[in-house]
Amino acid sequence: MNKRERVLNAMDKKPVDHVPVGFWYHFDGEETSGEPCVQAHLRYVRDVDTDLLKVMCDGYFSYPIPEEIETADDWKKLKPLGADHPFIREQVERARRIVQEIGQEMPVFYNVFAPFSSIRFGTDESRVMRDLRENRLAVMHALDVIAQDNALLSELLITEAGCDGIYYCVQGGEFGRFTEEEYRETIRPSDLYVLEHANRFSQYNIMHCCGWAGARNQMGLWKDYPVKCVNWAVYVEDLPLEEGRYFFGDKACLGGFQSLHREGQNHAGILHNGTQQEIMDFTRQIILSFGKRGLLLGADCTVNSGIEHERIRWVVEAARSL
Repeated sequence: MNKRERVLNAMDKKPVDHVPVGFWYHFDGEETSGEPCVQAHLRYVRDVDTDLLKVMCDGYFSYPIPEEIETADDWKKLKPLGADHPFIREQVERARRIVQEIGQEMPVFYNVFAPFSSIRFGTDESRVMRDLRENRLAVMHALDVIAQDNALLSELLITEAGCDGIYYCVQGGEFGRFTEEEYRETIRPSDLYVLEHANRFSQYNIMHCCGWAGARNQMGLWKDYPVKCVNWAVYVEDLPLEEGRYFFGDKACLGGFQSLHREGQNHAGILHNGTQQEIMDFTRQIILSFGKRGLLLGADCTVNSGIEHERIRWVVEAARSL
């Protein structure tokens, strides 16, 4: 079974010869854009020999917010960027180049943020929350506009660049930010707009429930989102893979390893700190506990960019031993 068959079978919860593996991290410096970014992804994935590649959207976290949007009411002025805007066109080209080089070997997924994340990255969190309190409908209009662009980006990533699907990052569900009712009324519509549009072009879309900075989320907000596979912060949410499988409706699950930042560039968890034997034993135990059906091994989130690649290869080796 080749890597493409292995990953797509796992996402379909069909038999696999070995449990597929996928880890990723952020690039920086000149490797955040253009051909250097393409080559950085290719060098990484060929070195670690994982079964899939998730392309980072480094350099494109900040959605382009026009300078004239200064007040809460001004969000009503926001208009879609469109397919020819560099924010969309350059990301599609990045993905196209990567798929061109490695897409026949393995599935490629591209990171797309939920509109609520995009608007925060494009401005700042305190402003968005303040504006929501002042004029919720104006900010919801902006979320709808950004959703159109993120949906279009998803479509082009799949139809033009050739990605197998998107890796859709949802955020904003932390306890204390919104009530469940507020999230469902204000944030969920833009989330679903992007996901449902992406599903028109690929059935292999992954949802990442981000436990950013170790903050726990109201996971029930996302349990019915229409995706093929779910990746969540197992160690932040205290939701083991085996329980999460059923919590999310028996969807395929991606994860198992702790990866979140603790201080600076330090990461907790056995992947970053364990011995070879500990990492390989841990990998095998995940597989034996969960079973091979519907499992993809990965991390809670991005791993440390300075991680020794051999640590990831140990996971790959252990997974292929069962």
